[in-house]
Amino acid sequence: MFRIIFGALLLLGALRFVSKGWVEQLYILPNYHFGYLGFEWVQKLPGNWMYLPFIVMIITALLIIVGYFYRFAITLFFLCFTYVELIDKSYYLNHYYFVSLMCFILIWLPANRYFSLDVARNRVSEQHVVPYWTIRLIQFQLGLVYFFAGLAKLNSDWLIEGQPLGIWLQAHHNIPLVGPLLQEKWMAIAFSWAGCFYDLFIVFFLLAARTRKFAYFFVVFFHLVTWYLFPIGVFPWVMIFSTLIFFSPNFHERLLRRIQLLFGKDKSLDSGTTASSTPFPARRWVTMTIGLYILFQLVVPFRYLLYPGNLYWNEEGFRFSWRVMLMHKEGHAVFYLKDKKTGRESEINNAKFLTRTQEDQMATQPDMILQYAQFLKSHYQGQVLHFGDQKFTIEDPAIHAEIYVSLNNRLSQKFVDKRHDLTTFAYDLKHRKWLEPFNE
Repeated sequence: MFRIIFGALLLLGALRFVSKGWVEQLYILPNYHFGYLGFEWVQKLPGNWMYLPFIVMIITALLIIVGYFYRFAITLFFLCFTYVELIDKSYYLNHYYFVSLMCFILIWLPANRYFSLDVARNRVSEQHVVPYWTIRLIQFQLGLVYFFAGLAKLNSDWLIEGQPLGIWLQAHHNIPLVGPLLQEKWMAIAFSWAGCFYDLFIVFFLLAARTRKFAYFFVVFFHLVTWYLFPIGVFPWVMIFSTLIFFSPNFHERLLRRIQLLFGKDKSLDSGTTASSTPFPARRWVTMTIGLYILFQLVVPFRYLLYPGNLYWNEEGFRFSWRVMLMHKEGHAVFYLKDKKTGRESEINNAKFLTRTQEDQMATQPDMILQYAQFLKSHYQGQVLHFGDQKFTIEDPAIHAEIYVSLNNRLSQKFVDKRHDLTTFAYDLKHRKWLEPFNE
C-alpha cells in the first residue's frame, strides 16, 4: 500500500514540476548552477534534453504504482530524482532530500511481492509476510523528520519571538475572520509552540494503537493548515499519506480490497497467515547495514556542533538536518571585480549571471558566495575590458563583495566585508572565519 501511495505522490510531483514550467525556468535557462561540495561534476543536460530525466521519472513512477519491473523502476527514479537535485543547491528543500532517502530505502524492500504486476506476471513470487524491519525502517525515516524538526525548533527565535512565522503570517491579513488575528505577535508565538509540540510528539502518538487515529487527525489538520498558509508544494501531501504506514496491516488490507473493487475484482486478500507464523532469521549483513544507515541519519543533523557561531547565520551544518521553516534571511550583495595589476575596480551586475532565485539564495549562504566568486574569477580571467578609450586584459582578477543580511526580522548586519578577496578562500567544510560575526 505504501508503494502505491508513495508512487502516486512521486508521479504527482514530477507532473507538477513539468506543468509549471520549472524545468525550463530552473534548469534550462540559467547559465550557471551551484553544485554541492564534491558533486560539482554533476552537470545539467544540454537544452531540452533536461526534460529527459523528468519523463523517465513520470514513466517509472507509474511502474512503481502498479509494481511492474519494480526494482528497476524505483532505482531509476531514485537516480533521476537525485541527479536533478544535485545540479543546483539553490533549490534545496528538506522534502526533496526526504524523497531521495525514501526512494533509496524502497530499492531494498520487497514492496512488489504483493498486489503487483510483478506477481501477476510471475516475475517474482508472491510473499504474504515480511520482516518487521521493512515497516519500521520507513516509520523511522518519517519519525526522524518530525522529531528532528521539533528539536530544531527549541530556540529563542521560534519559541520566544515567534519568528520567522511572524513574518510569513503577515501575508495572510486578508483571510476572512482570522486574518487580523494572524497579524498579532501572540498568534505567531502560539503557532510556533503548537508546531514544536506537534513535531516532537506526533510520532509517539502514531506508534501507540490507542492514540493513532486521534494523532492522524492532527497530522491531516496540521499539514492542511501549513499547505494553505505557506507555499511548500506537495510536502504536506507527502507527509499526510506517507504517515499511513503507522496503521495496522489490517487497515492496509482493507484499502487494497477497495482498490480491487474499483476494478471489479472481489478476490479476497486474506493471506491466511500471520507475521508470527513465519520466522525470519536475522542476517548479520542486514542488521549491520540498517544499523549504519540509522547511525548516519542520527549523526548528520548534529554536525553543526562542530562549528562555532550562530548556525542560522553561518549555515555550517544547516542542510540535511530537517530544519524546516526555521529562518527567514534577506540579503543584499554587491560584488566587485578588481584587477590586481592596475588596481581598477568595477561593480558586477549579478543579474547577468544568475536568476533572481539564485541571486537571493546566494546572497545569504556563505558556500554559495564563495562558489560565485570563483566562477566570476574564471569568467573574467584573461578578458579584455574597456575604460573609455583604453582597454586592458585582466590577468589576475580579485573578487570582493559587500553583503548585508537580515535574519528573522532583525536589522540588516554586515555579512561579508569588502576587504576580503573571496577567491583566496577555499571552498571546503572548514569554519568560515571571513564571515562577519553575528550580533544578537
